[in-house]
This record gives sequence, structure tokens and C-alpha cells, in this order.
Amino acid sequence: MRKLAWAARSVAAVSGAMLLGALAVPSAVADGPESKGAPASADSHKCQTDRDVSSAVVDYSSSGLFETVFRAATDRQGHAFLNDSRNPGVWINLGLLDGAPKCTRGTAVSVTEEDPGHLFITLLGSNGKLHQARCVTNSTTPFTPATLPTACAPGFTTLPGTPV
Repeated sequence: MRKLAWAARSVAAVSGAMLLGALAVPSAVADGPESKGAPASADSHKCQTDRDVSSAVVDYSSSGLFETVFRAATDRQGHAFLNDSRNPGVWINLGLLDGAPKCTRGTAVSVTEEDPGHLFITLLGSNGKLHQARCVTNSTTPFTPATLPTACAPGFTTLPGTPV
């Protein structure tokens, strides 16, 4: 009976110590390397996120006949994609652009009405930082995987003052 009482006290002591240690760990350490702004390593947790979509419409003419819709979306693995309605069915992986987050949680797009104008793509990384690319767009040339890196050079930059 004494052996069982000793074992029960030992288990309780170990459990209490583990709980105290878990509560005392700073959240930045508990969340893993991405919470410190470092990319996730192959050994750390995989990026998993909900799907997200955003869109913006630009009318390049006064008649409204040349509306273009830009859509940005994520998949459940945190990859972000761009679609240009002038290129139906083509979704361009935004990971092609320098500075794109490895794990995207959210997207936003906006566009100016000028021709040529600018498409702004904003991605929310899993670490809470916002990344934005400014792409030159016009009424005649749709984005493709081959043209997007040049149109959006130098790629994504982290917006100051984030995480949000």
C-alpha cells in the first residue's frame, strides 16, 4: 500500500510541475518559431489555415464594358493565389513573388482606376505581419505566371507597425 501511495504522490508532483511549466512559458515560445517572425522549419508544425477570398473590380472605361475582376484566395495549406478575370481559370501562385509569406491567413486586394494603374495585394502571414505588393496593371494585358513577377517587382514588403 505504501508503494501505491508513493507512486500517486509522484505522479501528482510531476503533473503539477508540468502544468506550472506550461503556464509559465511565454506565448511567443509556445506558439513556435513563426510567432517570432522566423519561417517554420520542416520539423515544426505545418501551416494550416482556413480558406480566404477577396476581390476588387476596376472599370478601365467610362462605358463599363471593360470591367476586370481581381481575386485573391488561400488554400488550407496557407498558399495564396491571384486570378485575373481576363485570364479565366488561371490562378497564379503568389509564392512566385519575393517576400511572400510562407503561410498566408488572409488576403485583400484593391485597384486604382487609372490606365495604367496599380493593383495592391495584401497578405496576412501566420505571424500576424502584413505583406503588400504593388503591381502595375493596364486594361489590355492580363496577369500570367510569367508576367506577374515583373509587374509586381520588387515583390512583397512587410508593412510597418504589424502584427495587428
